Amino acid sequence: MAVPKRKMSRSNTRSRRANWKATPATLSLCPQCRELRQPHMACPACGTYAGRHYAAAERTEHQA
Repeated sequence: MAVPKRKMSRSNTRSRRANWKATPATLSLCPQCRELRQPHMACPACGTYAGRHYAAAERTEHQA
């Protein structure tokens, strides 16, 4: 296993870590209700996915 011989400087460490950025979630339009939803997941507004209705996926009052 490789072990570094010298301590990595703060600037090198921080410039390396600068590339660890979070990407925004991809969103697509629901074909039923035209609301934004994540791809490959049931729509939180109408609860449909691939032409089927899933009542458990619908958004309730306590889920804002």
